[in-house]
Amino acid sequence: MESIITAISPYISQLNGIVWGPVMLTLIFGTGLYLMLGLRFLQFRKLGYGFKILWQGRVSSGKGDITPFNALMTSMSATIGTGNIAGVATAIALGGPGALFWMWCTALVGMATKYAEAVCAVHYRETDEAGNHVGGPMYYIKNGLSSKWLWLGTVFAFFGALAGFGIGNGVQAHSVADVLHDSFQIPTWITGITLSVLVGLVLIGGIRWIAEVAGKIVPIMAILYIICGVIVLALNSSEILPAFDLIFTHAFTPVAATGGFAGAAVWAAIRFGVARGVFSNEAGLGSAPIAHAAASTKNPVKQGVIAMLDPLIDTLIICTITGLVIIISGEWMTGVSGAPLSSAAFEHALPNFGSYVITIGMVVFAFTTLLGWSFYGEKCVEYLFGIKSIIPFRLLWVIAIPIGAMGDLKFTWLVADTLNALMAIPNLIALLLLSPVVFKLTRDYFASNH
Repeated sequence: MESIITAISPYISQLNGIVWGPVMLTLIFGTGLYLMLGLRFLQFRKLGYGFKILWQGRVSSGKGDITPFNALMTSMSATIGTGNIAGVATAIALGGPGALFWMWCTALVGMATKYAEAVCAVHYRETDEAGNHVGGPMYYIKNGLSSKWLWLGTVFAFFGALAGFGIGNGVQAHSVADVLHDSFQIPTWITGITLSVLVGLVLIGGIRWIAEVAGKIVPIMAILYIICGVIVLALNSSEILPAFDLIFTHAFTPVAATGGFAGAAVWAAIRFGVARGVFSNEAGLGSAPIAHAAASTKNPVKQGVIAMLDPLIDTLIICTITGLVIIISGEWMTGVSGAPLSSAAFEHALPNFGSYVITIGMVVFAFTTLLGWSFYGEKCVEYLFGIKSIIPFRLLWVIAIPIGAMGDLKFTWLVADTLNALMAIPNLIALLLLSPVVFKLTRDYFASNH
């Protein structure tokens, strides 16, 4: 297996450099910026309204399978994962402190992207043979664009199904196995099998069970993680302004080699900041609208304003806390990367306790991400092969977890990154083509309601 990975890694790395090159970064930022301007900065103007609708969305208000609140929690169960801990750490380890600035930029424009994705998902959703509401990029391409674009939906579903095994399965399982082995010397195969069993038990109940679990675990764990991070920052309050100075300075100037840090050009800060930002909040990827399509809501705009809160909570709050703790600790200069870097940073600030914050956070976040992405992959496979493919997919998903736990992390990240870009491209094209519909639905809704 190792020889195969060694043989194909250079080719995947070359493809990764192409799909995450200037064209991709321009497409992600450009689409988000265009939507933000077309929506007249809706994510800032209607931020309070979004939280109001989220609170009201704890109960069903229309056709759908899960509450609007649980739809966001299911979406966030997939986004609040290793990207918030290992992803931020990797971005800073490879791109320097300036990478965090570019993660912020991705999140700000990503709020508009997430809004548009959810609006399209609900507006163009269908009901499958089992009576479940299904939607996402493949459906808004199929139902919103002319037949000549139908192939684009198939491309998205194909890469979406494959991407899940990278971003939503292998990366999550390996990161948990890695951090539990470092903290408690638990063999990786035991972690893999345990995760596999737990995920399999939840998947039996489908989206409703996934949403129920996510609706309870995600808010609690996110709040606890934020509290621990704020405590660390409060204990090191004098270092916060210098940390921000490093972030803004190195967003536009290179970082010299220092200690174990190899140095980084500005392009590295941009590339890894955007790539890990997208990995973290998934804005533009096309995954989240698959969850939002199942929401019981009367209007797509209402689900859109809920969906746009995801990048705010995920990247602008949780990732920022992780990033600041890493920078303030100075551990980013040691040459360590991924979850071990975040663990070392928290342990530096909270001796004999900090590393456990990361360990517990990684385990819970990754577990919920495994659940959320299983649903995304399932719906992509259902679109391609029909409802009979769901059970075989779930079995394959559960089997893949221990394999990912014992796999090569560097190779898994590389594959996940590459597949993320490949599934984002058809989604971003669809959002640009459907933007007039999004703008009209938004104008009509707020003209008659607010």
